[in-house]
Amino acid sequence: MCALGLLSICAVHAGAVSNGVYTVVSKHSGKLVEVASASLENGANVSQWSATEHWTQSWIITDEGDGYYSIVNANSGKAMEVYDWGTADGDNVAQYDYWGGDSQLWSITDLGNGYYSIVNKFSGKSLDLLNSDTADGANIIQWSYWGGDGQQWQLDQVGTMGGPPLDTSTTNGAENHWPLTGNLGTHDPSMAWENDQFWLFQTGPGIYGKVSPDGLNWSPLPSVFPDGLNWWKTYVPNQEGTDVWAPDIEWYNGRYWMYYSISTFGSRVSAIGLASTTSIAGGNWTDHGVVLTSNESNDYNAIDPDLVVDANGAPFLAFGSWNSGIKVVRLNPVTMKPIGDFHSVAYNAEGIEAPTLIYRQGYYYLFVSVGTCCDGVNSGYHILYGRSTSVTGPFVDKNGANMMYSGGSLLDGGNATWVGPGGEDILNTDVIVRHAYDATDNGAPKLLISTLNWDSNDWPRY
Repeated sequence: MCALGLLSICAVHAGAVSNGVYTVVSKHSGKLVEVASASLENGANVSQWSATEHWTQSWIITDEGDGYYSIVNANSGKAMEVYDWGTADGDNVAQYDYWGGDSQLWSITDLGNGYYSIVNKFSGKSLDLLNSDTADGANIIQWSYWGGDGQQWQLDQVGTMGGPPLDTSTTNGAENHWPLTGNLGTHDPSMAWENDQFWLFQTGPGIYGKVSPDGLNWSPLPSVFPDGLNWWKTYVPNQEGTDVWAPDIEWYNGRYWMYYSISTFGSRVSAIGLASTTSIAGGNWTDHGVVLTSNESNDYNAIDPDLVVDANGAPFLAFGSWNSGIKVVRLNPVTMKPIGDFHSVAYNAEGIEAPTLIYRQGYYYLFVSVGTCCDGVNSGYHILYGRSTSVTGPFVDKNGANMMYSGGSLLDGGNATWVGPGGEDILNTDVIVRHAYDATDNGAPKLLISTLNWDSNDWPRY
């Protein structure tokens, strides 16, 4: 198995290229294909350079079906393409936001000698080192394939990518709200399954947790970081004690990843952090530091993170609260930190936050909490949803209304007992956890868990 780091490189064996992160090395020059100057801009040039161990020299290669691959830069999050749909010999290769057009798709063929040809789907021409130049900065272009060393490329894997998400859903199943007991005080819960137990993390001091053998009776756990981390107050000086908001726990690529928020109420001075472990039961959490930050000059708020894995196993992060709404950004599958541009996917004039994004049977489903939270029985939270065929939207509801324009179908509006449901998370595709305020107990926030069912038109329901 290849180590997850740029310093540990293993060669790809003959056969199909597996999804992962690679360096692309010219046979002729021995230099690496990169985005020039580590640019993050659309249209930036693709060239070669001696090894620097910078992420601009690594590429996320993903099988997109029908024998073609996308090749996305691991620094910029943008795709390698033939610029401006060129078909001529010598036309330039650059980067651009990935949208899946033929000019961004490539066949990758094992030549049987440790090297590969890389041919553009639209033009039918090969990735080529211009004039077989060996200098740093030499340009990468396309040219009719003839098989010379300037058209042969070594793919060295520097990181793996996880598999596609798990679908455990049931169509038209019976409504099932779980009868819970034990330690139920909760805000913004997120749940995982390991070692025949359910594990739950929530807003609270140092990332507070719970455990249950059956998902019904819950007992408290020690906090993940009971003393907090020094860097939290660097980004959010007014953080209260070790208060941490809205953690999200997800399994991906051999680890449990936990994203979480540091903020104060009503402020955009916020940060999203990341920790991981190979075993929740074993503890031993590794701190990966800050992921995203925001301040009062931003039109978004860096809180409420949610990890989603797309149909090909690529990780993305949804986040955001109020302001300009919910964003989605691609993640580097090795560092699990953002690369590329933010995509706005949902806004609501009533206030919107707590995104949960999942993939199921050809659609991405976005669940959000709309309205006001954190005011007991006066809370106005309710859970809306929409879906899209792309992880970056657009998301529309059952009536076709775009969630960027206050669209969204109602999943849960609460009732006389359970007021203001929200802060939701979905385990796989069939269990939804959330909090609501108990009108029979002075509006105390408590845990609710239900089976998430789906109707015959692939819309979620209880």
